[in-house]
Amino acid sequence: MVNELKDGGRGLSFFKRINKGKYVLLMFLPCLVYYILFQYAPMLGIVISFKNYNLVKGIWSSEWVGLKYYVMFLQDPGSLKLIKNTFLLGFYALLFGFAPPILLALLLNEVKNALFKRFVQTVSYLPHFISNVVVVGMIVTFLSPSGGLINDIIQSLGFQPINFMMEPGLFRTIYVTSGVWQSFGWGSIIYLAALSEIDPTLYEAAEMDGASRWRKMWHVTLPGIAPAIVTLLILSVGNITQVGFEKVFLLTNPINVRTADILSTNVYKMGLIGGQYSYASAVGLFASIISLVFLIGTNYMSRKITQTSLW
Repeated sequence: MVNELKDGGRGLSFFKRINKGKYVLLMFLPCLVYYILFQYAPMLGIVISFKNYNLVKGIWSSEWVGLKYYVMFLQDPGSLKLIKNTFLLGFYALLFGFAPPILLALLLNEVKNALFKRFVQTVSYLPHFISNVVVVGMIVTFLSPSGGLINDIIQSLGFQPINFMMEPGLFRTIYVTSGVWQSFGWGSIIYLAALSEIDPTLYEAAEMDGASRWRKMWHVTLPGIAPAIVTLLILSVGNITQVGFEKVFLLTNPINVRTADILSTNVYKMGLIGGQYSYASAVGLFASIISLVFLIGTNYMSRKITQTSLW
């Protein structure tokens, strides 16, 4: 009887909490519907990677072929190049793009002029909202060998113009540099939020001990945002093979394709262009499995080393 009352109390308490937060839950509802419709429901479609998918027969009536398309992809001589290009783009984006948001947040935290701080934040956030199509257009214009700003500077220094977009070895540099410019301001928001949660008395105690601004940053600020840094690092490593399709596709041309062709562009070519839906689905799922392995491995290492993890 007592247990029943306890369970009933828990149930009543649960519904009370639901009723208390009904407006917040209502605001969350569109986000929930979006993820159900566009993120979780489409997962059922991965079954076509194990079938010889036929548009007429449909998913469930198509012939089951098991791991045929996974074996085909791994045996394809070009698959290693695709994996290498994807990994290198993701790795360089992480290597050069992870620290700038942290540095910007730390610098903004030291700025005392509120008006200047808001101005810098606004300017640094803006690139995040620019369409990739526009960004690629800007890149092509600035790097143009005839009339491009970068080549004008190079020529003014007495050097010959460089056709950047026709240099396969420069593709990754262009992609990563433009990505850092687009994301470092927006990425600093989380770190600024974490900085606002640090107890001000810690800074006061450090100042009383004679700590300089550098010492306070090193011994108070960085440890204060360390959990946020580790969490975002785990997520970033997990996404290392999930390189965005749109900008890579727009920057690719027949000359730089050997370094620009990645798993997501291959999925587009084989699936939407070539009509090999089962093969393209297998390649996409393969990339997701690699990401999952990276995520689990990084989370495990983080839990062992820093005691911070996603689960």
